[in-house]
Amino acid sequence: MKSWKSLLLGAALIASGQAAQANEVVVYSARNEQLIKPLFDAYTKETGVKIKFITDKEGPLMARLKAEGRNTPADVFMTVDAGNLWQAAREDLLKPVDSKLLAANIPEHLRDPDNEWFGLSVRARTIIYNPNKVKAGELGTYEDLASPKWKNRLCLRTSKKVYNQSLVGMMIYEHGEDKTEQIVRGWVANQATQPFPDDTKAMEAVAAGLCDATIVNTYYYGRLMSKKPDLPLAIFWPNQNLKSKAAGVHVNISGAGVTRHAKNTAGAIKLLEWLSSSNAQNLYADVNMEYPANPRIKADPAVLAWGEFKPNLINVAQAGALQTKAVMLMDRAGYK
Repeated sequence: MKSWKSLLLGAALIASGQAAQANEVVVYSARNEQLIKPLFDAYTKETGVKIKFITDKEGPLMARLKAEGRNTPADVFMTVDAGNLWQAAREDLLKPVDSKLLAANIPEHLRDPDNEWFGLSVRARTIIYNPNKVKAGELGTYEDLASPKWKNRLCLRTSKKVYNQSLVGMMIYEHGEDKTEQIVRGWVANQATQPFPDDTKAMEAVAAGLCDATIVNTYYYGRLMSKKPDLPLAIFWPNQNLKSKAAGVHVNISGAGVTRHAKNTAGAIKLLEWLSSSNAQNLYADVNMEYPANPRIKADPAVLAWGEFKPNLINVAQAGALQTKAVMLMDRAGYK
């Protein structure tokens, strides 16, 4: 009798644990807490499923996933930039997801070719200029910023940031290494000063007249202009009139994937599906002045006011695949 009671008790405990696990999803997130907590609270309110999350930089989180291995509590890994998501997949930290809903909601160029990660919001890395010093007609492409007419007129963020590494990686995919290196050398030669530590400082330098133009992520522009709307700064969408798949504004993503050793795979997939849906896309994107990854969802009116643009349709996975080459190329070109 005792053995049967022990077995029944053990089975009950296992069932109870599985039920609790099915009602909870654990997320490791490199996206800041203030950007994700309202989202997770909304999901819990709508579904009853609890979200536990840990935030940190993407590097430490990936190291943690590797160290924990099969013992990780994480079901979802969330981060910014396709380069980071590509790296996580390459290090076998994620697993493929078979979801018709995610495939329908997230365009092909914004998700992993093997469906190990999915973009959930889009950020454009575009040109910001001082309209008091530059006419929009002077601008055209990222590549043109390497021409002599921009000598001592360009500000750049440091090459150490993954955003610029991804931009250069995508350019390598389009132009090859030799031509891309010529372009980057031109940017370096045209700098008015040393690279800045972040996009905001680069824009502030443009507004102050230290330089005339820079390249930044759009949400940094949105944040800055919401605080200081009178700054002499304007957006320009480059590479619009080119005729190729590679034409258009460089875009990148924040996104997520299901971890390789997720304990609640079904719950993790349901969370990603919800994040890609009309219920959540604006909650996810608007809080950081980004664009929804789901093309059927309109961006926040403040973001739409920046105007329409044609995005580059090369799969953002190339930003990761070519990241090492991009870093080496920028180093050769003297881009600090």
